[in-house]
Amino acid sequence: MKIFGIILIIAGIFMLFSGSISFTTKEKVIDAGPLEVTADKENKLDWPQYAGGIVVAAGIVLLAVASKKK
Repeated sequence: MKIFGIILIIAGIFMLFSGSISFTTKEKVIDAGPLEVTADKENKLDWPQYAGGIVVAAGIVLLAVASKKK
């Protein structure tokens, strides 16, 4: 549980400083027998900055709960 809390805190800090992640995928445009044409498509995943704060807070709560159980 502590490890998951630490991961949430790190992810939340990343989300606070970065508003999005962009990545590229390959898509088939034409697939006609032996002929195959693909194209690269850039995708972007956006999130609001307050979501990062919520994730950090959840990580802190998990760390607090895990330390009280001992």
